[in-house]
Amino acid sequence: MHDLIRETVFGHIVHAVSGGKLFAPPEQRDPSLLQQYMITKSSTSTSRDSLKPAAETPASEKHDPEKGGDHQLVDWTENDSDNPRNWSTPKKFFVTFQICFLTTAVYIGSSIYTAGLKLVMEEYGVSDVAALLGLTLFVAGYALGPMILSPMTEMPFFGRNPIYIGTLLAFVLLQLAVIYAKNFGMLLVFRFITGFIGSPVLATGGATIADMYAPKKQVYGIAIWGIAAVCGPALGPVVGGFAAESKGWRWTIWELMWLSGVCLAFLTVFLPETSSANILFRRTKRYRKLTGNPNLKCQPEIEAEGMTSNEIVQMVLIRPFSLSFTEPIVFLLNFYIALIYALLYLWFESFPIVFIGIYRFSLGIQGLAFLGILIGALITVPPFFWYVHKYVEPLFNDKGEIKPEVRLKPAIIGAFFIPVCLFWFGWSARPSIHWIMPIIGSSFFSIGAFLLFMSVLTYLGDAYPKYVASVYAGNDLVRSAFGAGFPLFANALYTRLGVGWASTLLGFLSILFIPIPFVLVHYGERIRARSKMARHDI
Repeated sequence: MHDLIRETVFGHIVHAVSGGKLFAPPEQRDPSLLQQYMITKSSTSTSRDSLKPAAETPASEKHDPEKGGDHQLVDWTENDSDNPRNWSTPKKFFVTFQICFLTTAVYIGSSIYTAGLKLVMEEYGVSDVAALLGLTLFVAGYALGPMILSPMTEMPFFGRNPIYIGTLLAFVLLQLAVIYAKNFGMLLVFRFITGFIGSPVLATGGATIADMYAPKKQVYGIAIWGIAAVCGPALGPVVGGFAAESKGWRWTIWELMWLSGVCLAFLTVFLPETSSANILFRRTKRYRKLTGNPNLKCQPEIEAEGMTSNEIVQMVLIRPFSLSFTEPIVFLLNFYIALIYALLYLWFESFPIVFIGIYRFSLGIQGLAFLGILIGALITVPPFFWYVHKYVEPLFNDKGEIKPEVRLKPAIIGAFFIPVCLFWFGWSARPSIHWIMPIIGSSFFSIGAFLLFMSVLTYLGDAYPKYVASVYAGNDLVRSAFGAGFPLFANALYTRLGVGWASTLLGFLSILFIPIPFVLVHYGERIRARSKMARHDI
């Protein structure tokens, strides 16, 4: 527990306030450890392709100490306990739980607002489309935030924790501006800002999981994180429905503030830094101070110093866009995932029409109808884990590598669940059919979405390992932009076409994209071979 808290924000603060007496690093207690981590010579050449964590750098890419150089290199030792890849399994599970908690606490903020939508309309005298801007602008903040904030977590000078904790603190405090908004414009502005400021974990949570787990095991952690991402939007109406019904729409935001506040306190004390680049960078700074040797450097620090300001701007602002729109694989998969995300948020707006309008549920009870989505995701996890263990893990080579196209096979199955859900939900939602039927149908959406998201995100990470942060940031931008726009015409669509035909239209739209995973499974390797940025060696 001491080593875990030492690497948290709380541990760093206590260490600084105590003058270095509490939560001291190992080398401060035992100076003989210094020599274990130093290589007498190292090359000063740099790689500007990416800032890969030292734990992820293949041995073949590390600099040869015999080639000389101006610096002494501080590096990991074998089985180094500070390297997140070498943490104990319980510690990895505990940190994974915290990232899931953070993801749910932020993601719930989008849909929890919709529970009080009618009350917002009444208080501010606005239309349903205008009131929905409180949802869509929050999701738009998701889209833009990671473009700036997530790449910062890849820089060794920052790491992940300061970004996570700093933005979460702002997220909690800014809920007060939403609660006490004096007018509708102020409400919308701060809904956007809170979505923007709370967004880093939504794009970087997967990278935090990858910090700790070897490539063969990463998919399990990312799958659990994916369930947490589903929990947020699904639980929002459940948590917010009864509060809005009893106390008004502002209580939904109070609940969001309380949940994220508890999360902030918990993570401040217990979430350790997982970026191996940042851990190694801070270790090097301590060694320089203890030894008085300015030539001590670590590889992430050398690489970062070798990057010009122009290259940093390109990595943060330009590369996610260029990858999203110039790489055919990235473009197709981002567009597909964006469609699923858009359909999800658009389809959510039909729930009040179905369960309040048709089945006469109260506002609070209507929120419980969303639990079918959560249950669908949960029942998908065990068979997915069985499939990965039995059929995917044996395909990894000795270097922990796998052909990326293998990752896409579950997406072929998942693609069919989306239209099945929409057809089932649309045509079972009628007074003559029991309300449980559309709820059962809703579970198929999360089954399909889970398989698609897991397949696409792991495939993109394997196909573009040097640019994974930029690929994920671009994916988050495109899907959140679609998710922000589609709900605005949901009410008009379902009112004019009716629940059955509106859902059918969306179902046929999803059918148009089913061939994409088939094409990439069979031709993805050839497409990667023609790309300048995709991986070609496997």
